[in-house]
Amino acid sequence: MQRLVSAWVWTAWVLIVLLGFPVACVIFAATAPFDPGRYAVGRWFRLLGKAAAAANPWWRIRVSGVRIDDPRRPYVAVANHESYADIMLLCYLPWEMKWLSKKTIFNIPVMGWMMRMAGDIPVVRGDRDSGLDALAQCKDRLGKRVSVMIFPEGTRSPNDELLQFKGGAFSLAVDAQVPILPIAIAGTRDAMAKHSFRVNRAVAGCRVLPPIETAGMGPRDVPALRNRVRALIDETRRQLRDELAGAPTPPNAHAAEPTDTAPSGVA
Repeated sequence: MQRLVSAWVWTAWVLIVLLGFPVACVIFAATAPFDPGRYAVGRWFRLLGKAAAAANPWWRIRVSGVRIDDPRRPYVAVANHESYADIMLLCYLPWEMKWLSKKTIFNIPVMGWMMRMAGDIPVVRGDRDSGLDALAQCKDRLGKRVSVMIFPEGTRSPNDELLQFKGGAFSLAVDAQVPILPIAIAGTRDAMAKHSFRVNRAVAGCRVLPPIETAGMGPRDVPALRNRVRALIDETRRQLRDELAGAPTPPNAHAAEPTDTAPSGVA
């Protein structure tokens, strides 16, 4: 059964990408002259990610937390990283974010082409010059009123403990004077087996925490900001994991957006 489901899921994902690519091209061509932040084509690309998650009958997804009233107010969004499934989970959030992603992903035919059209940002892990260029591109996207999404652990944690957060995302937010948007993820660790094409059962969720303002902060404030956000995400992901384990989601339930009524104020 697992082999059959995995085969179906991968087939569905390939079809979604192939069918979505021509539409992405049309959106890109039609909106490029007046959409320098590539918001429209980026939203289409994230909707494809959401469709890919919804095509998996073994995944149950919940999205909760703070609503973002103005999707064009730029944030530096940061989240813990458990699995490649995190990407599709975060596509359920109803606003656009440009992703900082490994350059090798951009080399995948069709998928990589759409990432470039969407304005996502490639980085070579461990290459200082590439990292500086990526941060400069992130700042460019923020200046065009589009949020960016960064996993500050830099890679997936091999166990249930958070890796140390790198400072780049927080230096970027302080330099650009935009808020940090913390997001906690739980339940995706076993959704996709590492180094395998197998897809496993999972009840997963993400919770959007209140934004943290950086106005008035300087470089000296970055370490404290990084540690504060890491502690918030760590505490919230543990709570969310317990909630997901204790209250199974009904079959075929895929939450569309954060459902809490908390205002999108600044903490």
